[in-house]
Amino acid sequence: MSITSPFGLNALESIAGNFAKSSKLPVVFIGHGSPMNAIQQNPFTETLRKWGESIEKPQAILMVSAHWITMHNTKISVNPNPETIYDFGGFPPALSQVKYPAPGHPVLARETAAMVSSIKIHENHEQGLDHGAWTILKHIFPKADVPCFQLSIDYAAPPAKHFELAAQLKKLREKGVLIMGSGNVVHNLREVNFNSPNPAPYDYTVEFDSFVKKNLESGDYMQLVNFQQNANLAIKAHPTHDHYLPLLYTLGAADKGEKLNTIFEELQVSSISMRSFVLG
Repeated sequence: MSITSPFGLNALESIAGNFAKSSKLPVVFIGHGSPMNAIQQNPFTETLRKWGESIEKPQAILMVSAHWITMHNTKISVNPNPETIYDFGGFPPALSQVKYPAPGHPVLARETAAMVSSIKIHENHEQGLDHGAWTILKHIFPKADVPCFQLSIDYAAPPAKHFELAAQLKKLREKGVLIMGSGNVVHNLREVNFNSPNPAPYDYTVEFDSFVKKNLESGDYMQLVNFQQNANLAIKAHPTHDHYLPLLYTLGAADKGEKLNTIFEELQVSSISMRSFVLG
C-alpha cells in the first residue's frame, strides 16, 4: 500500500532551492540494533529522542543503511513516497503495524548522484525505508516530517571505496542535509546470547568496539577503513561486514579534526555494539 507524502513535487523543489542558506550539519552513525527498538522505550531510544530534539532540524536526510545492499552497483532512491519496509521476521505483529511516512526527495537525490564522479549512481524508483532507517528515525524525528532518501551499499566494493565515495558527498552538509550511517560497530548475529537479561560481552566484542572507539577518538580513520587487516578479529566481530560499512560513510563525509560526540555506547546480547556518535 502506498503512503502519500504531505510534500508535493513543487514543495520539494522549493526546499531544494533553500539548501544554500543552511549552516553546516554534522554527520552521524547510529548503532540501530534490534528492530524492536522501534516500539520500545529504553535508554537507547530515549537517547535518540533527546538527540533529535537537540539538533538543528535538517532539510533532508541521506541515509546509508546496512539493510540496503546491492552488488556491483550503487543506487539512490528517487521514490517520492517511500513505504515503510518490514525486512525482518519472527517479531511481534505490532512491529509490522508501525508506519513511518516520511517523504523522499527525488530532486535532491538526483543532485546527490550528480556530485559523485568516481562511479555512476543508478536511480531506484521503488525503494522504501528499510528498518535500519525507520526504526531509529521514528525516535529522532517522530513527526516523520524530514524528507529521507537512501543510498545503497555496493557490497562488492572494498571498504576504501565506500570511504572515498562518502568524501564526495561532504557538500551536502552545507545544504541542510544530515548524512546518517545506520549499522552496528560489532554485529555477529550467529553468536547473540539471549540466555540471560544482561549477558557479558564476548572478548572479541569488547576488543573490536574498543578498537573503533580508540581510532574515533584519535581521528585515525584509515585504521577503521582498513579494519580487515586484523582478519581474525574482524571476522569475529563481523562475519559479514554489511553493518560495518555504514560507519565508513559517516567517517568519509567528516572533515579532519571534527569534534567527536559519543551519544550512546553499550554492548548487548554479547555480540552487538550499539555505539552511536556524531562528528561535527
